Amino acid sequence: MAFSPLKHAGIGVHDLALINQYETGAGARAVRSSGKEESGLTAYLARRVGTSIVILIGISIFIFVLLHAVFPSPAIVVLGPRASPVAVSAWNAANGFDAPVIVQYWHYLIGVLHGNLGYSYKLNQSVAALFGERWARSAYLSGAGLVLAVLIAIPLGIYQAVKRNSVGDNVATGLAFMAYAMPDFLLYLIAVQVFALTFHIFGFEASQSNSIISIIGDWHDMTLPIVCLALLILAGYSRYMRSAAMDILAQDYIKTARAKGLPERLVLLRHLVRNACLPMVTLVGLSIPALLAGNLIAESVFNFDGLGLLFFDSLQNEDYPVLLAYTLVGAVLTVLGNLLADIALTIADPRIRLS
Repeated sequence: MAFSPLKHAGIGVHDLALINQYETGAGARAVRSSGKEESGLTAYLARRVGTSIVILIGISIFIFVLLHAVFPSPAIVVLGPRASPVAVSAWNAANGFDAPVIVQYWHYLIGVLHGNLGYSYKLNQSVAALFGERWARSAYLSGAGLVLAVLIAIPLGIYQAVKRNSVGDNVATGLAFMAYAMPDFLLYLIAVQVFALTFHIFGFEASQSNSIISIIGDWHDMTLPIVCLALLILAGYSRYMRSAAMDILAQDYIKTARAKGLPERLVLLRHLVRNACLPMVTLVGLSIPALLAGNLIAESVFNFDGLGLLFFDSLQNEDYPVLLAYTLVGAVLTVLGNLLADIALTIADPRIRLS
């Protein structure tokens, strides 16, 4: 007779049926729970997307009406300050600036949805073309500084939390507070004076090349603005990371892992880093506007022809179509950054999905 483990263990056919029924019911409950979780997540994301669209429409209306009150028509810019009222009225009628504000906004909104951000009459170029020439430069400068700051902030914040109140923690805290309180332009000017004009290690201005490939390869001129920008971002990020890591270290599951004899390296890597990095997801999402909107002060000090410098020049020249488009792009990126941060947190943290 063949050996039967189930029979030898005293498990009969009736017991097998009960076990099978239990496993089937548990599996069905798991499937239903998973489906309910996915539907809840989809509904949450749909609500967030809908809210973001409503916010963007409201922001666009507010910006357009505010600018229209300050700069109702570019006719004077085009025709000159000595243009007659008849010529100004004729130009407004020919270009649709005599229509009601709601009609002008509708035409502007349709144009924006088709990629038309307006026209700079002072630079005699479309705003979309002006942005297209500069967005890659600003994205590289701000993006490289952001990535460098995150790569340093995560291990630095964890070190400060683990070695809390040590000499290293106090030194890092003091330097972070000093960098956080220091005005941006002051740090840039000190860096230029010391590393560019005194020791001649780096260039005193950013790369002036028109090719983004050449700019990326020009480490001599781009190192100083990227490192300075990263230090300013790092000052805040490291404090957030330290605070989050200290909160995680006080949790019971960290104490349990240590009590079970798990090596400290595994405790930090498996249980601390992932959970402590969740606030960084929100910070990075909120930093997305800086990637394309550009860093105004850094680009001005280092003479880097990006979106920030374009905004500064447009502000001095009262180039309102560029200012309107810049503000609108910044608002869109801010809302988009918040939305992406919410989506990333929902994916990374199961507690949000369950709630």
